[in-house]
Amino acid sequence: MFGPGSNPAKAFPRVPGRVRSHRLGNYLKTAVLMAGLTALFLAVGDKLGGPQGMLWAGTFVVGLNFITYWFSDRIALALNRAVPLEPGQLPWLHDTVARLAHRAGMPTPRLFLIPTPAPNAFATGRNPGHAAVAVTEGILHVLDRRELTGVLAHELSHIKNRDTLISTIAATLAGIITQVARLAFWFGGSFFGGGRDRDEEGHGSVLGSLGMLIVAPIAAMLLQLAISRSREYGADATGAALSDDPNALADALQKLERGAEAIPYDQAPATAPLFIVNPLTGGGLMRLFSTHPSTEERVKRLRELAHGGLIR
Repeated sequence: MFGPGSNPAKAFPRVPGRVRSHRLGNYLKTAVLMAGLTALFLAVGDKLGGPQGMLWAGTFVVGLNFITYWFSDRIALALNRAVPLEPGQLPWLHDTVARLAHRAGMPTPRLFLIPTPAPNAFATGRNPGHAAVAVTEGILHVLDRRELTGVLAHELSHIKNRDTLISTIAATLAGIITQVARLAFWFGGSFFGGGRDRDEEGHGSVLGSLGMLIVAPIAAMLLQLAISRSREYGADATGAALSDDPNALADALQKLERGAEAIPYDQAPATAPLFIVNPLTGGGLMRLFSTHPSTEERVKRLRELAHGGLIR
């Protein structure tokens, strides 16, 4: 679609107001979910160490968010062994990203290539001015240029909506909550420096620690899933508006899901929520707890957009 000599900017109408409203709704839902995840982290600290535990938890969350804010893009790219794509490499791909970024009114993100045959892509970065899009070698062979344009529009939507930072923070917090709950089960309140008396109101008891070990990770995971799934639907809608071709993204998602099943990618499981389709395989219960909504539902919504939904 964006080969040499083409001018895709002419094909891009303004993003409809209803899509912007959809985006604002996602902002609100994400803020509520992130607040819930942070509150859960503080509750774990309070349960296991009283006021001192809550203080440690709060301090840790602030420090963690600071590190994630400044280094999330470098961490995600390094974990996936992504290498930068120079301007002379795949010039049509650079041109496509630049034109989509111009259409979205944002700086052009850096481009990276992940050396794996598994077809996939993700975006990362703390804001549009410090962002990157990474594509795998596999996706360049599986998708045609029209479909890849739909994928890139989806990823740029994540960047513009600040989804990349939110998803990284959510994944990190959820992982830390799980590890803290496990440590607390074995070490009790001493993990936070003593806290309350072990017999006070049952805090520090074996049953209390066991309950925290079970409940906290599940609650953290459910909150993370809610954030990730909400973000994917939002990026699908705004990405479809950005490329003005919902069917291209729908076709791409179907191909990518088949590709992920044929060639699973587990180089960096912690970054799985960032990819456009889940790079990990699994059915049954694993699908229920997937960080991504079902591809079937995403494709259905995109087909509806193409037939008079938010795009027209």
